[in-house]
Amino acid sequence: MVKVGIDVDETPRQAGYIADNSSITGISLMHDEGTGGNTAGGYGFFPLFPLASCTFESCPVGLKAREALRAAGADAATPGYFTTTFVNGIKLETTSTRRAGLIRFTYPSTLNGSFVVVDLTNDLQRSFEGGSINVTQSSGRVTLTGTFLQSYGTDNYTVHGCYDFLPPNNASQILVESGTYKSVSNSSPTNITVSTNISTLLLTGTSSPSPVQAGALLSFSSADETAARSVLTRFGVSFISEAQACANAESEIPDWDWDAVQSASVGKWEDVLSRIQINVTEEDPAVVELLYSSLYRSQLVPANLTNENPYWESPYPFYDALFCSWDTFRTVHPLLSLTSPLEWAEIVSAYVDGWRNTGYIPECRSNTKKGYVQGGSDGMPIVGDFAVKYGSMAAQLGVPIDDLYQALVDTAENTPPDWYMVGRQNTAWKMFDYIPTDWTDPSGATGLPTREASRTLEYAVGDFAVRQAGIALNKSLDDIYKYGNRSMGFVNVWDPNVTSDGFTGFAQRRFPNGTFAFSDPVDCSPLDTVGHSCARGTDNNVGFYESSSWEYSFFAPHSMGTLVELMGGNTTFVDRVEHYFNTGYFLAGNEPGFAMPLAYHYANRPDLSALRMRKVVYTDFNTGIGGIPGNDDSGAMAALLAFHILGLYPVPASRQLLLNSPLVSAFKLRNDLFGTTTTFTVQGFDKAGLAASVPAGARVYVTGVAVDGVPRESICWLPFEDVVGGGEIVITVDGDADAAAARGCGGEGTLPDSLGTGGFPI
Repeated sequence: MVKVGIDVDETPRQAGYIADNSSITGISLMHDEGTGGNTAGGYGFFPLFPLASCTFESCPVGLKAREALRAAGADAATPGYFTTTFVNGIKLETTSTRRAGLIRFTYPSTLNGSFVVVDLTNDLQRSFEGGSINVTQSSGRVTLTGTFLQSYGTDNYTVHGCYDFLPPNNASQILVESGTYKSVSNSSPTNITVSTNISTLLLTGTSSPSPVQAGALLSFSSADETAARSVLTRFGVSFISEAQACANAESEIPDWDWDAVQSASVGKWEDVLSRIQINVTEEDPAVVELLYSSLYRSQLVPANLTNENPYWESPYPFYDALFCSWDTFRTVHPLLSLTSPLEWAEIVSAYVDGWRNTGYIPECRSNTKKGYVQGGSDGMPIVGDFAVKYGSMAAQLGVPIDDLYQALVDTAENTPPDWYMVGRQNTAWKMFDYIPTDWTDPSGATGLPTREASRTLEYAVGDFAVRQAGIALNKSLDDIYKYGNRSMGFVNVWDPNVTSDGFTGFAQRRFPNGTFAFSDPVDCSPLDTVGHSCARGTDNNVGFYESSSWEYSFFAPHSMGTLVELMGGNTTFVDRVEHYFNTGYFLAGNEPGFAMPLAYHYANRPDLSALRMRKVVYTDFNTGIGGIPGNDDSGAMAALLAFHILGLYPVPASRQLLLNSPLVSAFKLRNDLFGTTTTFTVQGFDKAGLAASVPAGARVYVTGVAVDGVPRESICWLPFEDVVGGGEIVITVDGDADAAAARGCGGEGTLPDSLGTGGFPI
């Protein structure tokens, strides 16, 4: 839950931290992880700031007055630890547990005085709407409550904090003076008064962000003021109460033992990161860095807020930062399904519990509040995927399977009053078999009536997830056929008469009377010269969300074979995918295009997927600052890169993973539920293939796959049970491009499944 770190004074700063030399305004206790949305960022509440060489009444406690630069090259981080140093020499360090942590400031002997600001009002968004702070000098405890705006939605949230400044058995850290500060008035927020005789502030709630600045100031002395001095504080966070915030700190860090806390954090990270093992001395160093930094970032959210649910009493886990399922269902959750089903089951249970208490599977919960629905109700593929892979073990994993299936059905069938915030526009979906444009729902339900074509495509994937769950859980054939048929509704927004760049047939908006509303397929692509609105907003008049028809027309991951047919067959499909990439319609950081490097598989050309994946990885990713194409979208980009490196790619709500030639010569994948370790070996691995443009003859083409010595017919996909089964998988590669083109996936019936062409059988 806790993600403590420094915050800079410039935007965009979605996660608070920027690697350049921006001024720091504080070190705060929680942050979003690599999201889009509000560029000012989310969370960042109750920041601390160290000050020196001032008197108590004259210390620059205000946000702009106190900001300071970092020394060059001072930032350093490892799992469980971060440090930096200001230009004035004050060193900052932090480590944490799940709901608590330790922060240490070390003041150089050249500076006089050791002061700490505890800021009540300034979060990353500057969205404070009321709260309180109390300082108890005798115990060295500061408690805070604040209400702030969520980073992706319409609501505010309330959070509680607890700081302790008197470590036990540390006589050298002496709290000599404390007080509070507050702006003289809202109209003069930078005119701030520090008071030693006021220990409590209560700022009444407002309906909009308040400009007032307020907080606490503490002054410390040391037995030897001529030497470097340290101030150590313990903190706890809670969404329930100040008392629980303090209890979290006391229970998780009872003895203030820095080394023990950091060591425990390292141990947890070592366990998670070791679930995928490579020989770091034999593999390419850049690939090693890319893989493990990606694995690290892919495990940061959803965040475990169990016992911190402020909305309903429940025996089930509560996870937050489902921000957003539109991003994470494609890669983050499938990666968890391979390595971490124990943790994933808790997350899925939290999705189901969301339905249990609101009527719908949550889509985008941020800062404990529901956020905007971007595409479909994209928690559905996540929940359906769990049923497909672990439904038979759901009871063991603490997930009531009947509740899980009912959550899927209710979300697929019912229309909420506002489907912009949760659920789907099912009235329209069931009436038309597509989402119409320019239509008013007679049920009275409302939402944002845009993104009609892309919502149709994503609703189809959601219904496929219900169909797949129905099969896995032995539900009725009526259900299985109903949701399978609905999942083919994406063909209803296919306009066979639209032509772009010489290719015919594109997804388009459609009116209730069945006629199509034309949007140029180039609109909302990187080549769009008009500047259409493609995001959330009433001005989105192209029908697609954060993407173009050129890209979204390839989006039917459960029935790609249908798209191959609609586009004119294998040859035309391959030409169209090549044109999509080579012309510039592809953006590596855009979720609807995540699977596109492997789209060639469905036209029997996995050799081209091997080349394209390498071009994407080595063109759009690197190990430096700014080494990912856009933001990380809650680990979606990180998990995508991990899959590319491992030569795998998940098909939503299925037991199929597309197979590509890996970027490592071998790896081991450990599953934390089964206790299995599956060994992958690439026979004939060639480092010459680790490039954007693969030289002729480099061995990157899969010629065969064997599991425990038994050859598989298809070289284009692997079943889930093989990937996590604990056996030995040998992938053989060579460099004969012509033979690879002729070989395809290996022969008749070896293509990955597509529902519309007979795949994913009951």
